[in-house]
Amino acid sequence: MESETAKDVNRNDATRIGSFQYLTPSVEHSLYRNGKVLTRRDKNGSDAGTTGTDLQAYEMPVHDARPLEAAARRTLAANGFELFDRPLANPDLDFFDHGQVVGTYYPECAEIVRQATGARFAAAFDHNVRSAAGKKSEQRIEGGQLVQGPAHLVHGDYTLTSAPQRLADLTKPPGANDTLASLLSNGDALLDGDEIERILDHGRYAIINLWRNIAPEPVASHPLALCDAASVRPEDLVVFEIHYHDRIGENYFAKHADGHQWYFYPALTRDEALLIKQWDSAGELARTKGANGDGANGDGAAPEGPCTFSFHSAFEDPMTPEDAPERWSIEVRCIVLYD
Repeated sequence: MESETAKDVNRNDATRIGSFQYLTPSVEHSLYRNGKVLTRRDKNGSDAGTTGTDLQAYEMPVHDARPLEAAARRTLAANGFELFDRPLANPDLDFFDHGQVVGTYYPECAEIVRQATGARFAAAFDHNVRSAAGKKSEQRIEGGQLVQGPAHLVHGDYTLTSAPQRLADLTKPPGANDTLASLLSNGDALLDGDEIERILDHGRYAIINLWRNIAPEPVASHPLALCDAASVRPEDLVVFEIHYHDRIGENYFAKHADGHQWYFYPALTRDEALLIKQWDSAGELARTKGANGDGANGDGAAPEGPCTFSFHSAFEDPMTPEDAPERWSIEVRCIVLYD
């Protein structure tokens, strides 16, 4: 039964009550891998069992970020996400053709991210297309991977361990399943090993996703919510391990905290680019190895400098019409290097 608070909020077009999947309170907080929360994949990449991934739904206010743009714009640097008006260079781009996405859209995304961050270099290296309908029908992108469903789970894509590892991996030739393999000559790598060794030692890098609606209609179902990085503390984080047959990947899942501040941009169009920070080595949490987070300090003041990353999740908008069109979206991951 809907609470009175939820009813009041849902009457306000600027705020919703969304249901978010967090890990249960009993799950142990972790910043580094401990073998307690994980999933396994077989050699074909299919699920082969999970451990410790106990989830619980929490109702949280989700604020419409659009009315805040003039007075208190959410920024990539401070909050971990930012919306830009960036119409497609080629409006007729076929997002269901892997070759077009990698050959044409990757460079476009990289340049948008480079300009937005002020970095000296940016390059796209991976992407996913998402749709609940496409996931259900096991639709495959021509020449590429399967369509994935919207991720209804509070998470961040990288950790204190996996972010620098991903950067280092991009100094090696891509594998057969890497989306950018077709862009590189046999044996080439996206990044220079000596340069990345220097950056990992005393430089700055970031991983930024460019998220875009690829349907003709504005997004009306499964909208994406973003958690203000300034509202997240280290004790909210739990390492989620992904055990492949030849390696272990990591994400951060989240433990619930009442202070998490959620935002979304309703009715996103194909002309808008939503940038989501997945990791920034200059962020407080990254620099201190988790000793401090990106949230407010004990004196109530937020740390100076950029944030590290933003949790994100799809959610069910209670104001979505029953006949709303299916959401189709693409997220392109970009590596960013600073001086």
